[in-house]
Amino acid sequence: MSYVAPQEFATKMIDAGESKVFMSTKDTLIRAYMAGAILALAAAFAVTITVNTGEPLIGALLFPVGFCLLYLMGFDLLTGVFTLAPLALIAKRPGVTIGGILRNWGLVFVGNFAGALTTAVFMAIIFTMGFSQEPNAVGQKIGSIGESRTLGYAAAGAAGMLTLFIRAVMCNWMVSTGVVAAMMSNSVSGKVIAMWMPILVFFYLGFEHSIVNMYLFPSGIMLGGQFTWMDYFLWNEIPTVAGNLVGGITFVGGMIYATHYKTSPSRNSTEKPATRLVAAE
Repeated sequence: MSYVAPQEFATKMIDAGESKVFMSTKDTLIRAYMAGAILALAAAFAVTITVNTGEPLIGALLFPVGFCLLYLMGFDLLTGVFTLAPLALIAKRPGVTIGGILRNWGLVFVGNFAGALTTAVFMAIIFTMGFSQEPNAVGQKIGSIGESRTLGYAAAGAAGMLTLFIRAVMCNWMVSTGVVAAMMSNSVSGKVIAMWMPILVFFYLGFEHSIVNMYLFPSGIMLGGQFTWMDYFLWNEIPTVAGNLVGGITFVGGMIYATHYKTSPSRNSTEKPATRLVAAE
């Protein structure tokens, strides 16, 4: 059977979170670096498709290829460890501490940022012929994205910050659903199909993803976007990281843990526990 029942993948989520916490510094950094670089390249790919076709849906349909690749290769995104690592602490796995979780998050953030920045530099060189020409149409589009999603939020003040935060929450609701959905199947095709749908939703709706933004905004600055590094961190990256954290823990990790790992007794005392494995249609 390729389908994994909810209570089984709930245990897999906790196992995965525990393994992240105890992973060596070298492996954590390498896996995070590669994840950031690959997802950044997928973002560049999707923006290029959107500009060349004039149809954002086509770019969104193909963006998940990067997410599927990095997941299948065992690389880690900050959005994923936000959801998985705390579950090992909640489940009281031996040796898992808050300090261990924060260490993992910090290392993954650094690795993701370094990987995305590497891709940003490489793609900026391509878009400008080694910084000797004005950015092409794709480069100009990336610069405009950075402006609208920093200065645009800032211009709206508190309402802009609220919108940014909610977009970040919604983003990791979808992205972490993709991470968990991949655990629902033991086959590669099943994992890819399960991941593709929520990642498509988040990208097309323009939600804020902290690692995608680690590419888009530094790249936008290099390509002539009229905003600063301070604008980027204050009016995008930091609130996005906070929103991604809340979305992953609350709507994915916490919910699945509460109902599929810590399932409450049935109201019918004669019902066999196995019947709780049946998912609602």
